[in-house]
Amino acid sequence: MDWHWESFVFTIVSFFALYLLLNKYAFGPLFKIMEERRRMLSDQITSTEQNRREAEKLMAEQQQALQAVRKEAQDIIEQARKTSSKQGEEIVDLAKSEAARLKDEALKDIDNEKNKAVAALRNQVSAMSVMIASKIIEKQVDEKSQEQLVEHYLKEVGGNR
Repeated sequence: MDWHWESFVFTIVSFFALYLLLNKYAFGPLFKIMEERRRMLSDQITSTEQNRREAEKLMAEQQQALQAVRKEAQDIIEQARKTSSKQGEEIVDLAKSEAARLKDEALKDIDNEKNKAVAALRNQVSAMSVMIASKIIEKQVDEKSQEQLVEHYLKEVGGNR
């Protein structure tokens, strides 16, 4: 095997020329595309990580808001319970006072009617006593006639009721 230095130099020059052409037209654009892809993937990973952090932050805020709303709802329910209980007690107290007032009025009405009946009875007894006395004076009768006369007037008064 012979070694020719011209071929060796020609091969090396050809190799460098091919390398320069490949570097300019093939490797340069290829490396540029690969670098853009690496940058794009890096940006997407960063963006995805940032979106994940924002989503976690929003989720935490929503959970806090939900807890605040739940607490507020519990407070509203508790307030409604207290208010309804208080209103129920007020209604019962009002009904009791109204019942007591009606009872007092009824007792006063009964008392007034009783007093009126007693006064009317006294008037009738007075009137009867006067009539009996006048009849007795007119007749000057014995005791038996007097008893019959009193019973007769009592029956008349009893029949007028």
